[in-house]
Amino acid sequence: MPNRLSAPARVRLTPAPRRTRPIDGPLPILVSALLWGTTGAAASFAPAGAPAAGIGAAALVLGGSLLFLTDRAAWALPRVCGTVERWLLVVGAVAVVGYPVTFYPAVTRTGVAVATVIALGSAPVFTGLLGWLARQGRPSGRWAGATTLAVVGCGVLVLGPQLTGGGSTVDLLGALLAALSGLSYAVYSLIAGRLIAAGHPSGGVMGAMFGGAAVLVLPVLLAGPTGWLLSVRGAGVVLHLGVVTTFLAYRLFGHGLRHTPAQIATTLTLAEPAVAAVLGVAALGERLPTVSWCGLAVLAGGLAVLTIPARRR
Repeated sequence: MPNRLSAPARVRLTPAPRRTRPIDGPLPILVSALLWGTTGAAASFAPAGAPAAGIGAAALVLGGSLLFLTDRAAWALPRVCGTVERWLLVVGAVAVVGYPVTFYPAVTRTGVAVATVIALGSAPVFTGLLGWLARQGRPSGRWAGATTLAVVGCGVLVLGPQLTGGGSTVDLLGALLAALSGLSYAVYSLIAGRLIAAGHPSGGVMGAMFGGAAVLVLPVLLAGPTGWLLSVRGAGVVLHLGVVTTFLAYRLFGHGLRHTPAQIATTLTLAEPAVAAVLGVAALGERLPTVSWCGLAVLAGGLAVLTIPARRR
């Protein structure tokens, strides 16, 4: 038996895990949330006869088609992936359609503020629970704390005017529809994150899901009035929503999912109502009460916790 001190011990060196830079993961997701935050302001310029569901459907048809047609990986993905992954793409496309189909009726029944808080506030919770059940990773305490801060801050920010002025009662069906839209968002975010983590290109995954969703939502668009699309204002609104808030935003969101877990990504998108609120104050002349600004500060603190990389021991 050789002497342990006579020869150096063999030590297997493993490379240290790469730390995700904010510019790789959180930053593209925050930029996509910034683009989504312009949705409400842009939709307000739509013609009077344009139905809310029709605006969302038209934007999805245009943006989903662009995501599919501009990425060759999206064309090949349904052929090269396995049977299980094909079914995931189908479920993801249905979930993409489910968001506008449930969110816009929720806005009609319970108002923009309440629907936004319920949809965006429930999405991170659904994502964490579904990801845990699907064994994609147990949510960390850091995520739970930051998500709680962000959801509370989002609620205070958006509901501030109602909290200070005595808001009306919440419609239960509208609240349920808003929660279903949050669930839809959580489902397709998790599916996209899983397929991207399996090695598929992020652009191909988002293009395949949203391309399928564009086909599925087309009957919703054609079932309602479409004359408003021929007006200058209607075409301009759909062009902005389809190109900026769908095509460009989800291209960035898919890139961020390659470096960021879906649980963290859906929490970071809570920046959307903050952007919408600031844009309303700066561009539309709206006023926010002090409690809303406090909620904005709490929301920003929660997002900062997730954006700044944690120190490794």
